[in-house]
Parts: sequence; structure tokens; C-alpha cells
Amino acid sequence: MPTSTADAQWDGLLKDGSGTMNLRSGAFHGTYSFQSRFVDGTDTNPEELLAAAAAGCYSMALSGALGAAGHAVKRVRTTADVTVAKVGDGFGITEVALRSEAEAPGLEEEEFQRLAEDTRRNCPVARLLTGAPITLEAKLL
Repeated sequence: MPTSTADAQWDGLLKDGSGTMNLRSGAFHGTYSFQSRFVDGTDTNPEELLAAAAAGCYSMALSGALGAAGHAVKRVRTTADVTVAKVGDGFGITEVALRSEAEAPGLEEEEFQRLAEDTRRNCPVARLLTGAPITLEAKLL
């Protein structure tokens, strides 16, 4: 199994500095700042990248779970919101909220909800993020 790699650099002090993040694959190179992370800036931030990882992992894992259960899958689309907030004297990720829609003809709602919840607990990124609650809103189309 491959190891995924990214790097980041921060220049300057916390509030007036800036940073860059890069994926080894070259698929992403972005800048981030205190403003984009803790206020409402236009650059990216680590939590946005975590949201992309959570959404991508969940969509792929749910597709796999539905297929393993014998269902044809047309598509799975997931949005993830990662919330960072003041926690004590510092900051922490306080929630990961997933909203997912799957199109799988013939799948019953009860089975879909069971598979969706099992995937929420067991996809690799969700298992990594066990320190924060990960919520799910799943919709069968």
C-alpha cells in the first residue's frame, strides 16, 4: 500500500505569518494564513483539506460497502464540514459533519441507513478522526 505525503511550511509569527501546503502528487499547492484558518480568509487551511479527505474517503467507502452488499451504485456524493473552535487555551477540531447522497436503484432505505452508518464508523479517515464527533446525514436518491 502506498504512503501518501504532503508538506507544509509556515513563515513568520502565528498571526501575521503565512504558509504553503503541497501534495506530493502535485494535485494541490495552496497558501494558508491565520485569517483563513481562524477568521474567514480566502486561502485554504488544514481543516479544509481534512474535509476533502473525509468526504472523499467516505464516498469511496460507502460505494464499496453498497457494492459488497450486492447493490449497483450509480454515484455517492459527500460534503464534509470540519469545524475548528476555541477549546480551553487553544483550538481543536470539534466536529466533522458528513452529508452524503447515494444513488443505488432498488436499495431499501433501512439497509442504506445501516450501511451508511457502518461506513461512518469504519472508513479509514473517520477512524483516524475519532477524537472529534463525526456526524452523518445520509440521503438515498
